Amino acid sequence: MRRFGESPAMPAGLFLLLQARKDGNEACYHGASSMVLAKKMAADVPAEVASRIAAALQQERVVPRFVDSYVVEHGRYALQVHAALYRDLLALLQREALLAATARALEISIVAPESAKRSKPRLISRKDAAIFRKKYLSALTRLQKWTAGDALDFQNDLQMYEELLMRVGAARRQRKPFEAANHPFVDRCAFLLDSSFLEKARLAASRALADVDELAEHAFAAALQAAKTPAAH
Repeated sequence: MRRFGESPAMPAGLFLLLQARKDGNEACYHGASSMVLAKKMAADVPAEVASRIAAALQQERVVPRFVDSYVVEHGRYALQVHAALYRDLLALLQREALLAATARALEISIVAPESAKRSKPRLISRKDAAIFRKKYLSALTRLQKWTAGDALDFQNDLQMYEELLMRVGAARRQRKPFEAANHPFVDRCAFLLDSSFLEKARLAASRALADVDELAEHAFAAALQAAKTPAAH
């Protein structure tokens, strides 16, 4: 698992799915054109990314592990005394993790793959980015069984996340190991978790953020690979 602060290898974004390669090996399954396959992949990937992120957050237990390790490390056992309050806390933190993972996935989706090893990253068109975003959020709403109000609240918070991250820019990935990350997930989770020991909670949340980011990156890469698999048959 990479340490937070290191720049991850960027998975190819949505742009990859919109480029139909011309060589004969890329002919679509059962004779359909490669462009048809590319369109199918572009349609399937946003929902697949949403599904993999939601499932991984549950299976990897990122949030419970984050809270449990914080409680043990700092002796804050009172945070787990009341079962109902503890469940509510986990639910709130789980939502923050989903917001952070979504922000990371959407960040990845707008970057076109490098055409050469030393080429500069390029962005996909706004139209394609908007299509991916819409399909991803629609799939996530279905998976989470949200009401229209729940979905709108999530999208409003997501927009807030993205606006804050745009202000911070690349600096958020250049922090020192002993510093808390400059990220809305860190600030919001630290306040929810333990506002009395905010700086300690922010450092713990920074470690959790590294796990969430990596989870989102792996989910995106796996979704792309799954979408490309039919082309190999």
